[in-house]
Amino acid sequence: MNKLTATVVLPLRFGRAMLATGLQTIGAIVRHGLAIGAPAPASFVRIDFAPMTAQGAALLGSMISLTPGTTVIDIDMARRQMVLHMLDARDATAAVDAMRREFEPPLRAWFGVEA
Repeated sequence: MNKLTATVVLPLRFGRAMLATGLQTIGAIVRHGLAIGAPAPASFVRIDFAPMTAQGAALLGSMISLTPGTTVIDIDMARRQMVLHMLDARDATAAVDAMRREFEPPLRAWFGVEA
């Protein structure tokens, strides 16, 4: 992906993620408030991220934290890992895969480095 495409695609993907995760978080809150089913398990999750500069990792962490239901707790640049707190960790693998698939390619276009 080139930088121009990344500049257009990233805000669109981020907006879509904000809407989708916002609706999921509202659903989890309402289900819990109405005592419908078991509450979703919250969890800490360690994820790897693609080789990128510290600025790219900080932007990725900020985008993840700004999507409802997830918060970045720590960014380890040496290991290229982040620790996240996920409000709903029932399908943490799929959520992490979606974040990486949607956010990393455009960020790597701007902030990528060789591994």
